[in-house]
Amino acid sequence: MRKISKILFVFVALAMLTACGASGSESKTVKIGVAIYKYDDNFMTVYREQLAKIFEAKNTDSVTYELTFQDGKGDQAEQTNQIDAFISQGMDLIIANLVDPASAATVIDKAKAAEIPVVFINREPAEDDLLIWEGRTAYVGADARQSGTFQGQIILDLETKGDINGDGVVSYVMIVGDPANIDAQYRTEYSIKALTDAGVTVDKLLEQRGDWEQPKGQEIAAGALAQFGDKVEVIFANNDAMALGALQAIESAGRTVGEDIYLVGVDALDEVVTLVNEGRITGTVLNDAEGQATKAVDVALRLLDGESVDTHYWVDYVKVVKEQ
Repeated sequence: MRKISKILFVFVALAMLTACGASGSESKTVKIGVAIYKYDDNFMTVYREQLAKIFEAKNTDSVTYELTFQDGKGDQAEQTNQIDAFISQGMDLIIANLVDPASAATVIDKAKAAEIPVVFINREPAEDDLLIWEGRTAYVGADARQSGTFQGQIILDLETKGDINGDGVVSYVMIVGDPANIDAQYRTEYSIKALTDAGVTVDKLLEQRGDWEQPKGQEIAAGALAQFGDKVEVIFANNDAMALGALQAIESAGRTVGEDIYLVGVDALDEVVTLVNEGRITGTVLNDAEGQATKAVDVALRLLDGESVDTHYWVDYVKVVKEQ
């Protein structure tokens, strides 16, 4: 009997150790809410795919990152409800690509009350807003002033410096994403500033809002070409989607990029890079979705580990022109 009792004791002890070991090796689930301003934005589609891919690669036997994505559909009220839901669901962290960056203060106040850190991406909030909860909120993005400057430099690097008709003036059309968006403001301003700082005289024929959308880019460019004809020498688009629309209008009007008109965008979407190398678009600027997503994940992991972070993390743009 004593021998049997010993055997039973050993068996129970081993079972308890095994149970404890299994419990210790259970995977912890980290819940992350990701609010995207609009799913049908070309660039943000690439960005969210990269976020999902990078976080998945970070999964281990002990930690699983569970991402919940929401489409704001370009409606700040709807996105605010989505972020409120993330907070009520007890997310461990929120990644926010805001419809309206001016709403950042409200988001931060709510997240701070719930002690949920926030990483803002792609659309930059005001610095004062980021300081509301300093160290536990951050913005990851690219400096839009650089992207606008690079657009202008692409034109300056051409033999004609944009002045195709040789009249001493670069006459241009500006297709703006959203005048209230800081990226759109900087790209609009700094693309032209690059020209004027270099001593180039410019003439703005038209500046119109295209909401980052390809159909609106086509509509605006078509209207400008119909109104101003051969006087249009350069079309600047705040993003590649609108540049693609402008290209459709240019070719429908019988114009040829590189011969009697120039066209530049921002984002370096795969389709646009191909068109640049074919000579059908003058150039674009790489808005590095993979690089930004990688940095956003890095900052998120630091916040999840309880570390304090900086208010801003920048990822450089890169000029993209035809390969020689």
